[in-house]
Amino acid sequence: MWRSIFLALGIMAIVIGAECLIIDSASLYSAAETRASSFMNPAGDPSANSRVWRPKEHLPWLLMAAGTITVLYSFTLPQRFRRREMA
Repeated sequence: MWRSIFLALGIMAIVIGAECLIIDSASLYSAAETRASSFMNPAGDPSANSRVWRPKEHLPWLLMAAGTITVLYSFTLPQRFRRREMA
């Protein structure tokens, strides 16, 4: 079970890091203040309730490196548990 959790977290970090490499910025909308009709209405302004997030230059590389290390660590977990049971 631990192996699958670490593997999932590592893959997720790699994917988010790769996405951060591709995007320049992301617009985050406040769910409490934004209605769906403001996106469909051409006269509406959904950007009034948004925040722009720009990832730092080192963030994608940090996430991908941490994800890769976590995935590699998850593949060594079964050997670690077997050694502990044998001792």
